[in-house]
Amino acid sequence: MAALDTAALAELTALAADRTAEAREWSAAGRPVAGYVGADVPVEVLTAAGFLPVRLTGDPGAPSEAGDRYLGRGLDPVARSVLTRLLDGAYGPLDALVVSHDCEASLRLFYAVRELHRIEPGIGLPPVQLVDVLHLPHRTTTRYVLAKIRQLRAQVERWSGRTVTDADLAAATAAHDRVRALLGRVADLRRRRPARLTGTQALAVVAATTALPPDRAAALLESLLAEADRLPEAGGTRVFLTGSSHDHPGVYAALEEAGLLVVGEDHDWGDLLHHRLVDPPADPALLELALAERYQLGGPAAAAASIRQRAAHTAAAATACGAEALVSYVRVHDDAPRWDFPAQRAATGLPAALVDRQPYGRVDLDALAALRAPGVAA
Repeated sequence: MAALDTAALAELTALAADRTAEAREWSAAGRPVAGYVGADVPVEVLTAAGFLPVRLTGDPGAPSEAGDRYLGRGLDPVARSVLTRLLDGAYGPLDALVVSHDCEASLRLFYAVRELHRIEPGIGLPPVQLVDVLHLPHRTTTRYVLAKIRQLRAQVERWSGRTVTDADLAAATAAHDRVRALLGRVADLRRRRPARLTGTQALAVVAATTALPPDRAAALLESLLAEADRLPEAGGTRVFLTGSSHDHPGVYAALEEAGLLVVGEDHDWGDLLHHRLVDPPADPALLELALAERYQLGGPAAAAASIRQRAAHTAAAATACGAEALVSYVRVHDDAPRWDFPAQRAATGLPAALVDRQPYGRVDLDALAALRAPGVAA
């Protein structure tokens, strides 16, 4: 892989490696920080109340005994790692925590944190709120999600001690939409032929934006786009990655070191995170509804969408990326993506491989040997 070649990319990569850096400065200035788990959390509400929203990540290189004790070892290791890091204070001081019901592991994480906060206050876990966003394409579902967003808004007001006005929410929504739009333009850099951004670099860019105030994130993304022509060209078999999500670069780095260039993906630490904008309405009274629709109808994640929806999205996205092969990576105890693979393989028509029951942060490259040479069918 070529070395970093622009100041903006170097800064974003460093921030992705230390995702608490901005939060430490924010807390030192007496400003509140809210951790959150899952892409279904309406970060606009947190920003509108003056919080810095920081998406929490696990650490595949660290033991997770504390999380295992409360969640058991039969759960997605990402959730167990996040709980361990919460208990260890690895995220620094958090004034609040919001967890989305994006999967069963996140829900169990929420229950564990809520109970520990209640019965063992000395541990110092932050107060926690669940946001239960559903993804069915019905107006009744929209009304349900709208109610959950209003509940979150009321809770955030209690935490912050201030009213979240419609103007506050509109400004925060516009700021986060700007970041999402810029991430869409950054994603285009690895769709080029030749690509000007690797998958590992793109993953780092997205990760950094989830730990920054939206205005700073947008400024860095604009700088990166302005410097794009100075980025080195990236080569390799162009791969579209589906399956489990990736909050850590280990799998991407291993794939790309083996000659598989990740030009796109359909998980919510990548392209799905900026898949849909809110596009705030002119009438402030309709803003909460627009937020509800954005989170309800966001990209089709494996745990929430049907097999048909996933296959159609994967096929369209892989075509847009100019992918030459399809890889489905399924982490241990994250079973939902495995069911999608046959339909995704058929819909894309690409040489494809499934790597199943993988350890958190690692990948069995031997299962992908047939994809490393362009034109060789799996």
